Amino acid sequence: MKGYSSKSWLALVIGNSRLHWAWFTDDSLSCAWEMSHLSAETIASLLSSGNPDHYSEALAEIRTLLHAQTPLWIASVVPSENPRWQAYPSASFITLDRVPLQELYPSLGIDRALALWGAAVTTGLPALVIDAGTALTFSAANAEAKFLGGAILPGLSLQIRSLAQQTASLPTVELPDFDALPMRWATNTPDAIRSGITYTLFAGVRDFVEAWWQQFPDGTIALTGGDGLWLHRHLLQQFPSATRIKFDPYLVFWGMRELTLPLL
Repeated sequence: MKGYSSKSWLALVIGNSRLHWAWFTDDSLSCAWEMSHLSAETIASLLSSGNPDHYSEALAEIRTLLHAQTPLWIASVVPSENPRWQAYPSASFITLDRVPLQELYPSLGIDRALALWGAAVTTGLPALVIDAGTALTFSAANAEAKFLGGAILPGLSLQIRSLAQQTASLPTVELPDFDALPMRWATNTPDAIRSGITYTLFAGVRDFVEAWWQQFPDGTIALTGGDGLWLHRHLLQQFPSATRIKFDPYLVFWGMRELTLPLL
């Protein structure tokens, strides 16, 4: 593989909805991939010595790295997925006690902790991380690297699916457009769903942001996650102070890099 070296290593974040991969050469991010969860059979095939021809380009590249026994560091929020990857001899799992933030509570998601540590090492502390993934989460730490807490609510896609699944008449709708916001005062049901979810999401994020800056006027805010770019784009249009919010899709990987490089 182009760029492969003996100092390569892989990072895998097993999220609620997707797998997030990153390939590092030393401390440089060479490539990143996102994909749906894989079946047990596909994972076994990925780790085997066979040479199937049905892989996507991303899986083919990952397979090449795995067959070179590239170290694989895993952060997982789906415990049931973990045994499938433990068959790989060079796999190591990152646990919450490895993250050098103080007063983390035991059930805190490792992805939230790593993203917050990634913000700490890239933008500095105090820091607030907004992760717009399956769940929309807020995670904060002060200048002394003490975890201050946060909040969790359903993310954009989850809110849309929940309305369709838990009601008798409301339809499943497409996500709000990337470039154009929905009409606030909608005149049909699909647009009313988009309006309600979009504008209350903005209002909630803005409330947390303003509360953060009231407490930490010089604190940083980093936005990440699958819907992070969409949210950042529209926050800039709705909320002038959002220019201070940094979008970084790789925060969790920067946190993993900081913890794993000394062990390679």
